[in-house]
Amino acid sequence: MQIQTSPLILTFGVSDPIGAIGIQADLACFSALGCHGLSVTTGILIADTARVEDLQEVDADWVCDQARVVLEDMTVAAFKVGALSSVEQASAIAEIVSDYPDVPLILDPFLSSLPDSGLADDDMLVAIRQILVPQASVLLLTQVELARMAETWRDGGGEMLKEDVAELTGMGCEYVLVKCTSTSGSGAGAQLANTLFDENGVVGTFNWQHFAGPFVGAGSTLSGALAALMARGVHAGGAVDTVDAIQAAQEFTVGALANAQRFGMGKLVPNKFFAHSIPPPSKP
Repeated sequence: MQIQTSPLILTFGVSDPIGAIGIQADLACFSALGCHGLSVTTGILIADTARVEDLQEVDADWVCDQARVVLEDMTVAAFKVGALSSVEQASAIAEIVSDYPDVPLILDPFLSSLPDSGLADDDMLVAIRQILVPQASVLLLTQVELARMAETWRDGGGEMLKEDVAELTGMGCEYVLVKCTSTSGSGAGAQLANTLFDENGVVGTFNWQHFAGPFVGAGSTLSGALAALMARGVHAGGAVDTVDAIQAAQEFTVGALANAQRFGMGKLVPNKFFAHSIPPPSKP
């Protein structure tokens, strides 16, 4: 018998039949980066590589029971919370992770592939902000998602990126990674940037090459890789350098996008196993 030595990560998210987003994408990222994934399903998608057609919500009691049974049996090195289907789910998950305050929580609650990206329900946005964001080690979201969430606590529009991030870090969120904060160049040399904030403001800006795509699952790849890298640091027993983990997760995501695959007639799917490609069998 061999004792489990790989870091364990519990991810909450939707089940995607394509494996591009949600818990399937997370499990692939975890495996590619030397971790073992445990999963709690929050919803079941009907989807292909072009679009998500429908979402079936999983009862919050089932979400809670899935997680509690696993956590009573195993010790996890990180949590990841992805797309949720109801306020009740958010409340159940917030209560669960609050019992493990020393375990890093990667929060990536919005999916651009969903019809409304998870941004249509004000009650859901308020719940995420009030009970999950304060517990997050890292919150990942785009400028559009940040602005939409900010509508739940302020009136008026305008460019208030730093002020909106400060609201979230002031609630207890350790880091906020805002994706695609700027672009530079054009064509094959175009660059995008993600900006990391903490309670004191900008920590750093991470530039990366823009790929034409279109892709499904780029954001899920980034947050899944980050959860795995944070878990590896915790599992090793040392202090986790979140900034280094974010940089490494972005590099992993760039590699997955550069080696993306087209499975069907829709969007490209990031290849999480690009570093471990298996050569085709030789011809006889």
